[in-house]
Amino acid sequence: MKRERASQVILVLVGLFYFIWTYLTFASLWHSSWLRGDQDALPMFESLNAVLGVFLLLAVKQPARHRSLIAYGAWSSLAHAFTMTIMSAEAWAHGGHRADGPWDIVIIGGIGVLLLFALPARTPGPARAETPRPASIGEPRFAAP
Repeated sequence: MKRERASQVILVLVGLFYFIWTYLTFASLWHSSWLRGDQDALPMFESLNAVLGVFLLLAVKQPARHRSLIAYGAWSSLAHAFTMTIMSAEAWAHGGHRADGPWDIVIIGGIGVLLLFALPARTPGPARAETPRPASIGEPRFAAP
């Protein structure tokens, strides 16, 4: 029960954090700020995480039923943090730097780890009944007597 409550708190916090990105998306689109600084992918990325935030908030009531959504949120956040880390290392190797600081990597990576912690345990599903194998094209089909 304690773990489920912790999962729900994590889902609310991460869901709200990502849902706030809705405002950032509309602000960057409304003011066309994405045109400055060559950030044309930023509104698309923000909208993706804003929608993820909405669905994480919907998953709060029954986290076990939304396990795959929570896993997607976790792994996509970790993949994003990993990508930002590689971009930062490449920029540093070429004598440059990314516009964002290293804290964005820590925050998004931390969100991924938190969502992995919030991931409910797998529940064993019902055993699958063996389905008869369909006859191949070359096998004759006989009607049952």
